[in-house]
Amino acid sequence: MNVPSMALDNSQKISLLFLGSQMTTGGAQRILFMQARWFHQRGYRVVVSFFYDLDGLHPKWQAEFPFPVINLDAWRKAGSPLNGFRLLRGLFRLYRLLLREKFTVVETFTHHANLLGLPIAWAANVPLRIATHHGGAEGFPGWVNRIHQQIINTGIATRMVAVSEHVRQQALARERISADRIFVIPNGIEVNSETLLNHHERRKIRLALGIEPNDFLVLTVGRLQEPKGHIFLLEAIPAVLESFPNTVFAFAGEGRLRKDLESKARSQGITAAVHFLGNRPDIPSLLGISDCFVLPSIWEGLPIALLEAMAAGLPVVATKVGGIEEVITDSYDGLLVEPANPIALSRAIIQLLSDEELRNRLGSAGEALVDKKYTLDRMCLHYEQLFQPTPEAGKRNG
Repeated sequence: MNVPSMALDNSQKISLLFLGSQMTTGGAQRILFMQARWFHQRGYRVVVSFFYDLDGLHPKWQAEFPFPVINLDAWRKAGSPLNGFRLLRGLFRLYRLLLREKFTVVETFTHHANLLGLPIAWAANVPLRIATHHGGAEGFPGWVNRIHQQIINTGIATRMVAVSEHVRQQALARERISADRIFVIPNGIEVNSETLLNHHERRKIRLALGIEPNDFLVLTVGRLQEPKGHIFLLEAIPAVLESFPNTVFAFAGEGRLRKDLESKARSQGITAAVHFLGNRPDIPSLLGISDCFVLPSIWEGLPIALLEAMAAGLPVVATKVGGIEEVITDSYDGLLVEPANPIALSRAIIQLLSDEELRNRLGSAGEALVDKKYTLDRMCLHYEQLFQPTPEAGKRNG
């Protein structure tokens, strides 16, 4: 798909609903809000909605963003006896919202949102129903994948966006999505000047986190869940500390594995070198004070955290999974290692910490790559083309 040279003049004709599954901090949610803000700033009528508020973020998000953010309250914590009722009520609320607002486009984020939201949008006769695939289909039961396949292939979804070629190939081979239903639009990010810190700011933030000026700081960002592979980074840390005892590892993010990971750090005797920071609103500043970035995931689509680290000029170590290999050329704009391999991970980190020139070269190359290929404008202009009504849009038979 070619990127137009300027935004299409359809902002007064197209109204957009961006629909997510849960209110939490994650890559899909961040992409959702980046898109919503971009289109809102260009005059489109934008509404954001989620099926439920996992982390109690609804008041904060509604205060932060200039467009409506709706919690359908279709679920609570797992095991709640009323969840079946809440789900039916939430689906009905979504249906009423679609009928009342007469959206031109509904774009769903994550498989859960695809599964729940797209049939409702189809029933409400929304003209364009865009599914997205961020690489998060691992672990779904076979029958769920078959339902998802039917939603895409039969035209309940008018189109599906894969965030990388790897995700597209996964959808074709494993999920049997028809090739003509899939568009590839890589994720993009806003380049944030907050990462450009002067020496005094950098020192102040480091000291507030208990990090000395001469320490190496290795940062990883992501939810503390199995797919992010944090356990393998913890297993790599002792070898790094043998070579560079003045290294601190910061884990930014929250999740259900936090206690397990903290216990693992204690059992390895590395707690003094590992900082679990929880969810942080100041990721750009953390990138600005770090010396390198590590993404130890065991599967990914096209991770926002990786793009943001590269945009900040940080040298990165990442695993050869998902769309990461489409972004990074090994030893040119980052270092790639096999997933679930602590030895390879430790060697790559040691290689970076040992060579300042290599860190500078990889960081500069990564920054240039993101600026060229993975910007928010580039991504959203692709979506803008996809959102244009066609003669076939709205037909229920796809």
